[in-house]
Amino acid sequence: MTHLARLERDALCATLVEVGPQAPTLCSPWTAADLAAHLVVRDRRPDLAPGIWLPALAARTERGMDSYAAKPWPELVDLVRSGPPVWSPARLAALDDLVNFVEFFIHHEDVLRGDEATGPRRELTERETRGVWKALSRSATLLFRRSPVGVVLKTPDGQTLTAGATDGDTVVLEGAPAELLLAAYGRRRVAAIEATGSADAIDALWSSALGIS
Repeated sequence: MTHLARLERDALCATLVEVGPQAPTLCSPWTAADLAAHLVVRDRRPDLAPGIWLPALAARTERGMDSYAAKPWPELVDLVRSGPPVWSPARLAALDDLVNFVEFFIHHEDVLRGDEATGPRRELTERETRGVWKALSRSATLLFRRSPVGVVLKTPDGQTLTAGATDGDTVVLEGAPAELLLAAYGRRRVAAIEATGSADAIDALWSSALGIS
């Protein structure tokens, strides 16, 4: 059975081919080509990848990304599709799922929802939905760590997940796992979710910096 990160990588590449290099993304001002270049650097260029997270090295990383973004579109998409080099530990399915499934899922949605409209653009399989919920279960506390209020995540079928202390003001976010994951990664504006709690608590949550960085 093909592992989830590989499935998501292939699905993203199919979408990239469909939309073209100049398509908008949720990572504005990045185009689809810029986003693809980011993924290639992350996969294949450990000498440049630190600049993704470290501002002092960002200029060098951006130059590297620009060189990839300028490649012919089919070549750039093929680089994304082929993934990490053969010597990379991320070629192992278990590690690939751990470090790349969410990355590719989020960035696939960045392309699919580049028009900034709210709500799903595709129907996920039950297996994919379970994978998203599992990933969210591992990382919710980290993703919501800057929230000044407690957060409870709830799916329509009744699954719940607590992110942070709930002994004070708490906000309940309800939606499909994919929509909750997008909100957790700072894409609330396109996520089909409902927030329940006091107005002040909800404002405090959305005013905080969510996500990894």
